[in-house]
Amino acid sequence: MSGEPKKLGNRYVNDLRKLEYAQQQTANATFGKAPFLLAGLFLIVAGYWGYLNLEVTTENIIILIAASAIGGYMALNIGANDVANNMGPAVGGRVLTIGTAVLIAAVCESAGALLAGGDVVKTVSKGIIDPGNGVNVEDFRNLMLGALLAAALWINLATFLNAPVSTTHSIVGGVLGAGIAGAGFGLVNWPTMSKIAASWVISPVLGGLAAAGLLFIIEVKIIRVEDRLTAAKRWVPIMIGLMASAFAAYMAMKGLKKIWKPSDTEIIVYSILAFGGAWAASVPFIRNRAEQLSQSKSDIYTLFNVPLIVGVALLCFAHGANDVANAVGPLAAIVSTLTSTSVEAKVAVPFWVMMIGASGLALGLFLFGPKLINTVGEKITRLNAPRAYCVALSSAVVVLIATTLGLPVSSTHIAIGAIFGVGFLREYMENPNKKRVKPTHRLNATAKAAFQTTRYTMKRRLVRRRFVISIAAAWVITVPASASLAAALFYALQWLTQLAK
Repeated sequence: MSGEPKKLGNRYVNDLRKLEYAQQQTANATFGKAPFLLAGLFLIVAGYWGYLNLEVTTENIIILIAASAIGGYMALNIGANDVANNMGPAVGGRVLTIGTAVLIAAVCESAGALLAGGDVVKTVSKGIIDPGNGVNVEDFRNLMLGALLAAALWINLATFLNAPVSTTHSIVGGVLGAGIAGAGFGLVNWPTMSKIAASWVISPVLGGLAAAGLLFIIEVKIIRVEDRLTAAKRWVPIMIGLMASAFAAYMAMKGLKKIWKPSDTEIIVYSILAFGGAWAASVPFIRNRAEQLSQSKSDIYTLFNVPLIVGVALLCFAHGANDVANAVGPLAAIVSTLTSTSVEAKVAVPFWVMMIGASGLALGLFLFGPKLINTVGEKITRLNAPRAYCVALSSAVVVLIATTLGLPVSSTHIAIGAIFGVGFLREYMENPNKKRVKPTHRLNATAKAAFQTTRYTMKRRLVRRRFVISIAAAWVITVPASASLAAALFYALQWLTQLAK
C-alpha cells in the first residue's frame, strides 16, 4: 500500500515529461509568422507555375492562375492535417522527434505522389456526381473550383481547431454542395453518398477494434509475462512478419494501385513471401538485440521501433499516392476544360499539376503539420512504441479488409479510431486504483457508499474525453459544412463570371 502513491506519482511525472517533450518539439518546429509567409509565397508560385505551363486564351488566364493557386492551397492543407494520422503515434511514442517525422513524411509523401500518384484521375472524387448530366463547361469549372476552395477552407479550419478530418470527405462534400447548386439534387449519386456516410461509423469502429486486439495480444504474450525477453524473442518476429505481410498487400492494393495492378493470387503470394522473409530476417536481429536488453518494459518497447518507422513511412507513401488526387483531381479537371470543349469523366494529370500537389503536401506538412502531429500523438492518449505499432498496423489491415469487402472507409477515421481503441483498452487493463484498500466492515452503509464514490472518481482516465466529442463532431459535420460552403462559393463564382461578361 505504501508503494502505490509513489507508483502513481511516477506515472504522473512520466506523463508530464512526455507532454513537455512534445511541447518542446512543437515549439522547435514553429517559426512565428514565417510559415504563413512561406505558404503565401508558395501559392503565388503555384499560380504563376500554372500560367507558365499552359497556354490559354486571355479570358481564361485568371481561372488558370486561380485554380493552380487553390490546388496548391488544398495540397498545403492535406499535408498539414492528414499526414498527422500516420506520424503522430510515432512521435507520441517518442520513437521519432517531430523534426525527423516531418522529414520522413515529406520525402515519402512526395515520392508517393510523384511515383505512384497516377497519370489519370477522376474529375470528381468517388463518383459523387455525373459531370455530363446537364452541366456545361463554364459551370463545371466554377463547380470544381468552388468545391476545391471549400474543401481547403474547411480542412484549414479543422487544423486550426486541432481536429483531424478526412480530406476525402471534405472534397466529397465540396463536390456534392457545388454539384447540387449547379444542377440540382438529380446530379448526385445518392447510393455512393450513403456508403460514405456509413464509413463515419464503420471506419473508427474497425480501427479501434483492430488496434485494441493487436495491443491485447502484445500485452498478454510479451509485456505481462514474467520472462519478457524470451517472450519477445518468440513473438516480436511474428509481429514484424505480420506487419511486412500486411504492408506488402497494402502497397499492392493501395499504394501502387495506379501504376501496378497485380492479381489477387499475386497479392496473396507476395504477402506470404513478405511474412516469411521478414520473420526469418528478424529472428536473429531480435535475438541479438534482446541480449543487450533487460527485462524492463522500456527496453522491450524498443524492439518495436524499427518496424514502426518502416510502417509509418509506407503509410505516408501510400497516402501521398492516394490523397494527392484530392488536390490535383479537381485542378486537373479544370485544366482539361481549358484545352477541350467537353467535360470528361477521367482526365490526364500533367506533370506540372502533380508537382503542385506533391510540393504542397510536403510544404504543408513541414510548415503546419507539427501542431496536429502533437495532438494525434500526445493529447488523445499516451502512446509508446508497441501502441503506435498497433495503430499503424491496424490502419493498413482495416483498409485491406474494407477494400476486399467493398466497404467505404476513411484512413483518417481508422487511424484516429485506432488511437482511441488503444486508449480505452489501456483504461480497461491499467486501472491505477485497482490495488487501493477496500473499506472495512466497521464502516456503516453510508460511509461505504461515500468511500466507493470517492474511489471511483479518483480512477484515472487514460483517454481525454473532450477529444472524442470534438473529433466526432468534426467528422459528422465535414460533408455538410464543406457542401454548404461550396454551394455558396459556386453561386459567388457564377455571379463573378456573369459580371466579367
